[in-house]
Amino acid sequence: MFPIVSKEQLSADVYSMWIHAPLIAEERRAGQFIILQIDNEFGERVPLTIADADAQAGNVRIIFQAVGYSTKRLAAMNPGDALPVFLGPLGRPTAIEKKGTVVCVGGGIGVAPMHPIAQAMKAAGNRVIVIMGARTKDLLILEDEMRKIADELIICTDDGSYGRKGLVTEPLKEVCERGDIAECVTIGPPIMMKFCALTTKPFNVPTVASLNSIMIDGTGMCGGCRVLVGGKIRFVCVDGPEFDAHQVDFDNLMQRNRSFVPREREENCNLLRMADQVEKHQ
Repeated sequence: MFPIVSKEQLSADVYSMWIHAPLIAEERRAGQFIILQIDNEFGERVPLTIADADAQAGNVRIIFQAVGYSTKRLAAMNPGDALPVFLGPLGRPTAIEKKGTVVCVGGGIGVAPMHPIAQAMKAAGNRVIVIMGARTKDLLILEDEMRKIADELIICTDDGSYGRKGLVTEPLKEVCERGDIAECVTIGPPIMMKFCALTTKPFNVPTVASLNSIMIDGTGMCGGCRVLVGGKIRFVCVDGPEFDAHQVDFDNLMQRNRSFVPREREENCNLLRMADQVEKHQ
């Protein structure tokens, strides 16, 4: 069992948890992820990129958005509760080396998995520019943590409630126009990553995207996380999660990610009905 050490709500539906998992905390590297289950036998397997780790304390930080049946149940758990399955570290770690100036673009909840990458890039001696985006100020996360890392921090909100109004691709284009960008790393909604790749391509800036495809076993056996990269099938769990963003078929990724939306809506309705029944009997 993997005890929940602490829990914090970062925004309306976004939660941070520290989980006691000493071996994972010791072995993890930037860009890798875990798979957790709330129920040992029949629970959904939820992949989450490791947001941070404390090897000395043996704890791993996960940050997630409570949008589906399983993540809403996870959000209802508290310190002292324990997860029966917490598997990792999985996936290929980010290629960290001294490259020069690196731009890290995180959108929404994607800022969480970007944090350890930006942290590692800075530790390797790079100049790090962080561009963070969210729909509104209340949905921004990890601003203080990113300020400690970034040589330059640019914040965008869709509604202009904080930072500059607009999409992350606008300052990304401006940064590319300055020249001398060694690499861009982008994590967020697939549509955001797609347009980040389109923005950097004319400037010949190598761009890496961390993909968030549907995943089941996390070991490459089920094929659920397959994506098209350069016209070839790749598996996010074992070949990724990071790929050359200029080669990723983002339209195919988005289509596959919508596969279970009807089932997810059905499960959310069941969860609401269960909550109503509990409330009526109290």
